[in-house]
Parts: sequence; structure tokens; C-alpha cells
Amino acid sequence: MVDIQQQKQFLRRSFIKKAIRLTIVTATLICLLYSTAALIYATKTLYKVKMNYAVVLEDFGGSRKAVTDLGWHMRLPFFTKIEQEVSLMNQRLFLGSKAEPMRIISKGNVALWTSGVLTYRIRDLKTWAIENLDPLNLLQGDYDGIVKDLLQAEEVDTLISDRGNIKEKIFRALKQSPINVGGPTLEKKYGIEIISFVLKETSFGDKLVEATEEKKRRELIAEAENYAADQEASRIRKLYTAYVDGIKNLQKSIGRPDGATDTSILQFLTQQKWATAYEKNQIGQHTVVIQNTQGVPALTLPSAADQQEKQHAKKAD
Repeated sequence: MVDIQQQKQFLRRSFIKKAIRLTIVTATLICLLYSTAALIYATKTLYKVKMNYAVVLEDFGGSRKAVTDLGWHMRLPFFTKIEQEVSLMNQRLFLGSKAEPMRIISKGNVALWTSGVLTYRIRDLKTWAIENLDPLNLLQGDYDGIVKDLLQAEEVDTLISDRGNIKEKIFRALKQSPINVGGPTLEKKYGIEIISFVLKETSFGDKLVEATEEKKRRELIAEAENYAADQEASRIRKLYTAYVDGIKNLQKSIGRPDGATDTSILQFLTQQKWATAYEKNQIGQHTVVIQNTQGVPALTLPSAADQQEKQHAKKAD
């Protein structure tokens, strides 16, 4: 009986030890498998090429190639490396590398705030990823330079009121014009296709808006003054015409054919003009007009200064 119990205990202990060893072995295998998978994932020995993406591999000898086939691929972990993953979808590039408006100086030294966005797509992976080192930064520099040159060559009024034509002009320059005379275009240099260009914002600074409103106000005032001056000149011309016509009618009505009355008419008109001027410069006085067709009148009317002195003397008495 005792032997049977000892055998059972022995078998129980053996089973427990075997279960423990099996558990340890299983856990060790799981850890090894997980570590291997993590190592493969970390080193990207197995990598995936997604739709509309490509992977550029560099081998131990320094040569590079583009992998565009979709799905999983394997590479040698120490003799090749993934240099970059390239998107083949439409991508955007902001003016000045940021979405916020940037400050430019237009023709005539006027400061403006403007922003723009370029949409492009990579077409030639060999040109983009293999022939150019850091192609995105290179493209950003060329793009900013071309757009700024075109914007700063325009008058400020054109930049504000003719945005559509300016946008199309910049798009044609980005797509077709060489970066330098005799050089490549952006599309040829980077292996891309320019899809579109949009001017998002073009506006004055706050101080320039205030100056523009003040300028408009002054222009309106000057225009009103010019209109008033034109009206006054027209009135004077009409009065002069009427005066000349009146003299002609007077001469025709009372003048003699031999011209003997011309001098008398001229003297009369001169005295009337003098009397009118005298009347405007007198205070509380009556105008006396002496008409003499034979000569200058002998009576001289007192001046305004003499009249004022007499009035002061009377008040003093």
C-alpha cells in the first residue's frame, strides 16, 4: 500500500516537472519567435510596398534602385537598406514651406502678404530619388524663387485686382519655363508633373490699408476742387461772353458808322466799372456816377479811408 502511494507521488511529481519544462520551452520559443519578428520588423528585412508608393533601396555597393511592385518584399538586412519611401500621389507644396501668408515687396516697394500652394506628382523615380539629393528641399527653394520673382515684378494694383491672370502666369512659368536660361524646367529637373498652382491670399498690411484710404480721400477732395474750379472758369467765360456781346450790341445800337462814338462808349463803360468797384469798397455810402462824353469828369469821389476818418471825427465830437 505504501509503495503504491509512493509511486503515485512520484508520477505526480514527474508530471508537474514535465509540465513546467514544457511551459518553459513554449515560453522560450514564443520569446524567440517574437524577438525574431521584432528584429525583422525593426531592420525592415521584410517591407511592404503600398499602392501609389515606391521604395528606394541602396545596396552595399552604393547603387540605388526603385521598387514599385505592390506587396511584401525581402531584402538582405546588412547589405541593403531602405533609403526612402516615396509617395506617387498628388502632393502639395506651400509657398515659403508654410500655409501662413508670407511678406513680399511688390514693384514700387509696396509690402504685401501672400500665400500660395503648388500641387505636383512624382512621375520619374530615377530623376526624383536617385539623381537628386534631398529633392523636396531643392524643389522648395526653386519653387519659392520663381514665384517670388514673378510676384515682386508686378504692380501692387495688378496683384490685388488681376489675381486670375497672375495665377495663370505663375502656373505657366512653373510648368514650362526653365529655371535659368538654357536650363531645365522644374518638371524635367525633378521628374515631376506640375498639376496646379493657386494663390490663396493677397492682401495689404494694416498700415498700407490706412494709407490707401487716406489717399482715396485726398483724391476725392482734389477731384471736387477741380470740378469747382472748372465750374467757376465756365461761369467766368459765360460772363465774359455776355459782357462782350453787350458791348457789341450797345455799339451797334447807339454807335455811329464813322466810329465817332467809340471813345464815348469806352469812357462810359470804364466809369461804370470804376463806380462798381468803388461801391464795393464803401460802407454806408452812395455811389455817384458822373458821365461826360467830352472828357474825364472833374469830380473825384472820396476814398474809403477818407470816409472812415470823417466818421471817426464826428463820433469824437
